[in-house]
Amino acid sequence: MATNPGILSEWPWKRLGSFKYLVLAPWVVHGCHLAATKGWRELDLGYVAILPSMLLRALHNQAWITTSRLHNASGKRQIIDRGIEFDQVDRERNWDDQIILSAILLLLGAVYMPGGQHLPLWRTDGAVLLVLLHASPVEFLYYWFHRALHHHFLYTRYHSHHHASIVTEPITSVIHPFAELLAYQLLFSIPMITCALTGTASIITFEIYVIYIDFMNNMGHCNFELVPNWLFKWIPPLKYLMYTPSFHSLHHTQFRTNYSLFMPFYDYIYNSMDKLSDVLYENSLKDKEKEVDVVHLTYLTSLQSIYHIRTGFAHYASNPYTSMWHLRIMWPVSWLSMVLAWAYGSWFTVESNVMKKLRMQSWAIPRCSFHYGLNKEKEAINDLIEKAIYEADKKGAKVVSLGLLNQAHSLNGSGELYLQKYPKFGVRLVDGTSLAAAVVIKSIPQGTNQVIIAGKISKVARTVASALCKNNVQVIVANKQDYDIMKPYILENATRNLLLSTTATAEVWLIGEGLDVAEQSRAQKGTRFIPYSQLLPKMVPKDCCTYLTTPAMGVPKSMQNVHSCENWLPRRVMSAWRIAGIVHALEGWNEDECGDTVMDMEKVWSAAIMHGFRPVAKV
Repeated sequence: MATNPGILSEWPWKRLGSFKYLVLAPWVVHGCHLAATKGWRELDLGYVAILPSMLLRALHNQAWITTSRLHNASGKRQIIDRGIEFDQVDRERNWDDQIILSAILLLLGAVYMPGGQHLPLWRTDGAVLLVLLHASPVEFLYYWFHRALHHHFLYTRYHSHHHASIVTEPITSVIHPFAELLAYQLLFSIPMITCALTGTASIITFEIYVIYIDFMNNMGHCNFELVPNWLFKWIPPLKYLMYTPSFHSLHHTQFRTNYSLFMPFYDYIYNSMDKLSDVLYENSLKDKEKEVDVVHLTYLTSLQSIYHIRTGFAHYASNPYTSMWHLRIMWPVSWLSMVLAWAYGSWFTVESNVMKKLRMQSWAIPRCSFHYGLNKEKEAINDLIEKAIYEADKKGAKVVSLGLLNQAHSLNGSGELYLQKYPKFGVRLVDGTSLAAAVVIKSIPQGTNQVIIAGKISKVARTVASALCKNNVQVIVANKQDYDIMKPYILENATRNLLLSTTATAEVWLIGEGLDVAEQSRAQKGTRFIPYSQLLPKMVPKDCCTYLTTPAMGVPKSMQNVHSCENWLPRRVMSAWRIAGIVHALEGWNEDECGDTVMDMEKVWSAAIMHGFRPVAKV
């Protein structure tokens, strides 16, 4: 909210939460009633097209969000080289409120405004009139209204809410208190009301005008420069009629300049044009893609996770991943997104972070978890990972960390395959086993003398078992095959602590993928389940048992641009595998951790703690 919220700052339907779209229900019912009683041929096309056009507006805005986040993740042509945080995402979660308000006003106009009914598809005279009305009264009134909003009285009560976002995203453009946005809507309605009253209104003209407002709003707040300079060289007067993202970005950093809506004309007239506008514009166009020090390779864990990655739905991505019914019914879109990502045929950057001058990026392999279980996909996945590592090495990255199943032993031998093919790689490959194992061990209560390991035995599980047996903690497994897998990795004088038993119980269970419900039911009351796997094992929550999250640590405040959650992990928490790569680069270690190689756990854990990473106490 604003510094000192004024009258009508809160949106009327705020308390409805996710059910706020119910305010449009009367018009939906009314439209269905008209269709049932009058028939589709007699319906007012302009009236029934309003709600579908609002859906298109939402898709248009989402396209800008995705494009902006993809582009800013690479850092190319970025205007403000700073990150955003969770508080901004939370503040901007209601960006669709303006679409609801706009729909209500248009529907009221279509019913009650003289000349607003049964509009033709197109009228040229109306289109010309609308352009003239926008360029003169709308732009002029907006300019002075905007300047008034920067007066202390109105700024603290209303406009400061919008300016809380120094680094803008496309949806920042519509984040205002209710009263302020209502004023904007009424201002933008001047051309449409005039066209309706003069009998020159048309459906296509109104649709184009609304799309134009959305497009320019989103473009002006996208934080990367996309307007080519040749456009202004070929059409010099255009610089007075169209602003650029860098032009409006200066308004968010300087506050007292560049007040214009979309046409800088009035800033030139009233001498409020920022002197740095042209310089920032040219510099932003020259800005090259930022160097990267650490690359974390991940992928889409499920079909729905396409919406949860940072470039998907902003608010959804800012919370731990959960499956939602309204996303499940979008499965055709999910499948189409997966097919398009698959057809793209290369990794893509989904996130960028900075810590102590260390630049980090997360690259996503365009595959889902189920692809990694298909034998026919293994070669293609390995090829994608290999190309990503090669590209990271080419960009001068110091470390590549392999996340999730990108380091599966069955896929590439925990990354050993790539070292064998390219022994002269300058980039270090890290599978993060040492830190993940350390997190698991540190999660075991002190004084514990025996644990049960259940689930698919991984490199982390073997490492944990070896360390526990060495420290005289009994490790119990119920499966002979698992016992045989782990035994060679246990020190000879500690093998007595590795036990095979189907009936033994323990207060601590270390669990991995493949653990079934029946096996978990053997757990006694008060059991502490500690996952050691990258992916969440199947859990059967019980009131009498405690489940911890997969190996992870909280990130320090010095890590910037953290505003999305890594899969199911809480805010500002990252997987141990990902953090291991960051610590590796911070420490400047010149060794790989992949294949059967495991670094000193205590050394890696101490380094992580020293750099500000902290254990996750939350269950």
